[in-house]
Amino acid sequence: MSARNKRFIARRSPVEGLSRRNLSFLPVFAQAVAAVAPAGAISVIPALVLGVSGTHLILVFALAMVVMLLVSLCLRPMARRMAAVSGLYSYTARGLGPRAAITAGWSAIFGYALIAMASLLAVGVYTVQLAASLGIQVRNPLVPTALVILGTAGVASLLMVRGIRISAGVTLLVECASIAILTILMVVYLIVRAPDADPGQVLTGNIGWDALPIGIVVAVSAFVGFESPSTLGGEARRPFVSVPRAMTWTPVVTGVFYLFAVTAQDIALRGAPTEVASSSTPLSDLFSQASPVFAGVLNLGIAASFFACTIASVNALARTLFCMGREGVAPRAVGRTHSVFRTPWIAIMAVIPVVAAVPIAVLASGIRPEQGLTSLFTLGAYGYLGSYILASASLPFFLHRIGENTLANWILAAFTSLIIGVILGYAAKVSVQAGNLVVFIYFGVVLASVVFAALAHHFAPRRLAGVGIYDETRDSDLYEPGGAS
Repeated sequence: MSARNKRFIARRSPVEGLSRRNLSFLPVFAQAVAAVAPAGAISVIPALVLGVSGTHLILVFALAMVVMLLVSLCLRPMARRMAAVSGLYSYTARGLGPRAAITAGWSAIFGYALIAMASLLAVGVYTVQLAASLGIQVRNPLVPTALVILGTAGVASLLMVRGIRISAGVTLLVECASIAILTILMVVYLIVRAPDADPGQVLTGNIGWDALPIGIVVAVSAFVGFESPSTLGGEARRPFVSVPRAMTWTPVVTGVFYLFAVTAQDIALRGAPTEVASSSTPLSDLFSQASPVFAGVLNLGIAASFFACTIASVNALARTLFCMGREGVAPRAVGRTHSVFRTPWIAIMAVIPVVAAVPIAVLASGIRPEQGLTSLFTLGAYGYLGSYILASASLPFFLHRIGENTLANWILAAFTSLIIGVILGYAAKVSVQAGNLVVFIYFGVVLASVVFAALAHHFAPRRLAGVGIYDETRDSDLYEPGGAS
């Protein structure tokens, strides 16, 4: 082999310790679907969108889908050229540099964590609701909800530490079953309970243009996580094929499902009593009027979907934190892997207690479940959108570094980043004007990341320069052991 080509072959991968090249396309795709959690998202988020914006569900979800497709188009070229283990964080490092990557990484971690917290809260709420639909009376839902959250976190930890193949298989099975349950129940409900409903009514009414951006931000939380396969670049068998394929098809498939489900749900909720539409479990309350059995099955499917989302979100978070630990910009301990299962188990176990504690604290503080879900999902969406802005803007710079830049990439990256920035900024403005100050939590995280990056640049420039590791090509990836070179 020539000396020039040898420069691109690593003796050891910087992410050594993870189980390399053993995931087929199915578990990679399962990671994306589970992180999005379409069954759970479509059961909860439309009601949250109506609560914060009161505008057309179809319009809001269609616009959110367009935004996510633009992000997907920006991420796909980078995923086809880099076997990343920390996804958006690594892409930004190779495009905009390490200081921007720190902000992108912190923002992504914030997004993954908040969605995982919201998912655990949803598991607890819908499990208790399942008990109620089966006739089990719960006087104080706080204690059983907290116990469900702790139990779910424990089971999720076990599956994640055991390995991505096992956790991905479980989450895909759970999510497919949940989607099937939700689809069947909604079709049956519309046929039996609302046979004379007019589908055209979902397009009537005034559009709240001022509240539209915040509605899009909340709706975006139904799509976020589609890029999480980018954290499996080191473990995927064919990362340059399976990862971009999963990231491309997930927002398309889930988007089509959402538009159908949102239409059906809008029709159903328009004729529902006010207390049902404003409930923390609107679909469950709606179905309970028709049949307690329907409501019980629905609650089980929703809880299972959010359980899958918890696993997928923490899997992606832990691998991002794992890379930071390997680089030295996070505690070195989180960069270690399990000697048998070859998973970032310390990062997983460090994250889970925080992810479980926050939703319990939300309930203990007296906040209503629907308010807690709205705040957690919205904050999670802010985190994702912030990282999407930086990762999308990285595309032309990333390709320029390897001599593959085009004008179309500059236009795509600039347009996508601008659109997300406008939506994010305007949504924050509307939220603050309405008295909802949770957005400042996210901006505090962004400010802290900028300060941290500046301090690292000043006191540890060599460590900061090492940000952006990925699974580099090794001799064994190209040649059989002992073969001629």
